[in-house]
Amino acid sequence: MTIFTNFFRSLLLTIIFSFVAPLFLVGVCLFSLSLIGKFPGVQDVSQAIALPIIRFLATFGSGTPLRGIFVICLTCSFVGALFDTYVYYRYQILRNDS
Repeated sequence: MTIFTNFFRSLLLTIIFSFVAPLFLVGVCLFSLSLIGKFPGVQDVSQAIALPIIRFLATFGSGTPLRGIFVICLTCSFVGALFDTYVYYRYQILRNDS
């Protein structure tokens, strides 16, 4: 019973961290670009970098960048859960073979 509890705890943590990681990465990137845009002379450069990121997110979100980042986060979360399940399965096989 404790093995399944550990598995579900690991799976839940993996899902949470896999969801938060791309959200944090894109958020920090856009936030730093907005801070850089406050300095005179580099506003055009920061907008030129931020605009393709926003368009990329809007592509995945049916025109809405916020929906796009959530789609990417959910996809990363799903892939992280699959990977964690695979690692747990391989651990069980290797533990039983030895």
